[in-house]
Amino acid sequence: MVTITHFVDAILAFAFYYPLFMSYLWMCGGLYYRFHWELLEGRPHTEPPDLDVMLPVSVLIPCFNEAGHINETIDYIFRQQYPDFEVIAVNDGSDDDTGALLDALAQRYPALRVVHLAENRGKATALRVATLLSKHEILVTIDSDAVLEEHALSWLLRHFINAPRVAAVTGNPRIRNRTTLLGKIQVGEFSSIVGLIKRAQRIYGRVFTVSGVVTAFRKSALQRIGYWSDDIVTEDIDVSWRLQLDHWDVRYEPNALCWILMPETYSGLWRQRLRWATGGAETALRYGHRMLSWRSRRMWPVYVEYWVSVLWSYALVFVIALWLLGKFMPMPEFLYIRSLVPGWTGVVLGSTCLLQFFVSLQIDSRYEKQLLRHFFWMVWYPLAYWLINVATTAVAVPAAIRHRAGATGRWTSPDRGLGEET
Repeated sequence: MVTITHFVDAILAFAFYYPLFMSYLWMCGGLYYRFHWELLEGRPHTEPPDLDVMLPVSVLIPCFNEAGHINETIDYIFRQQYPDFEVIAVNDGSDDDTGALLDALAQRYPALRVVHLAENRGKATALRVATLLSKHEILVTIDSDAVLEEHALSWLLRHFINAPRVAAVTGNPRIRNRTTLLGKIQVGEFSSIVGLIKRAQRIYGRVFTVSGVVTAFRKSALQRIGYWSDDIVTEDIDVSWRLQLDHWDVRYEPNALCWILMPETYSGLWRQRLRWATGGAETALRYGHRMLSWRSRRMWPVYVEYWVSVLWSYALVFVIALWLLGKFMPMPEFLYIRSLVPGWTGVVLGSTCLLQFFVSLQIDSRYEKQLLRHFFWMVWYPLAYWLINVATTAVAVPAAIRHRAGATGRWTSPDRGLGEET
């Protein structure tokens, strides 16, 4: 007979064993990807891959209040060592000097076309407008504060040449600003969590999401699914799921580097992670009914992984709540959590977490020199990021359930940190 004691024991065991299991799963998947694909290439990211043909490309840049960054972003795009591309920048109703700066840049770069929208309609609408005006079948979307490495287009485009079922290829975002503890920790996070998971998910066959900051798309695939949705918080997660549910392939290209700015304050980090968590929940809820189809079976691992991670977040909230209650009122022995300070189980989990960071930083050191110097800062990751990610997930799922269908997902300028390190 199952008792409440057994139930509580099961939750405590799940809170411990789930991250332990997933960590080793991600490491195994990431290492397999590394040896199966990356090492066999033998060519560094600082050199372009050998391409049979140079497909023409349309680079799309949605902009909203980017006066502080748009000059640099555009300048670096035109440093690309790629022979045939156009650039379309959409000023999405900015109320700063973004529009004037784009017009001035268009005078400098003949391949740049600028579109001004009268009012802010959101990133998805800006991307749709740029797509409809684009000349070419292959589109590369980048954020208006991102800096592309000079061979990024070549690395992204190689996947489309001989693979007609490839609909999207996501690049490798690297953290640019590292002036605070949060910024330094994110360097490891984007290797250990973002990069490693994308590698492992490619082994599954499907990825949870492309990186909205830099992704290449096949226009005909986007047309089949109706382009980006403008009524969801994260258009990148939504478009990734719809493409894959339409049986297109989505890939990860670690050689396509893109340097990005990230929040370096807790308030900025909270807003960003809450947006990500809400968008993920909205997408999983919206397309959950399609997972019942056998034709969607390749999405099942990603779908199950997402919802199990949500359950784990609530399990951890439950454990923390029991610990807090035990500080203020008597608790039955089976509900009493003596301490959140790691015991032997915490040591095992912490050691595994550090091993995951070491493996991922070692893999990504191929793309960034002296990356392992950030390993020391990773000891703070569980405190700085696990708790905030758990909290945002716990808040986001009910918010996603309450989300009003048809509401336009508009954007505001994010927190981009306190400084830059190049």
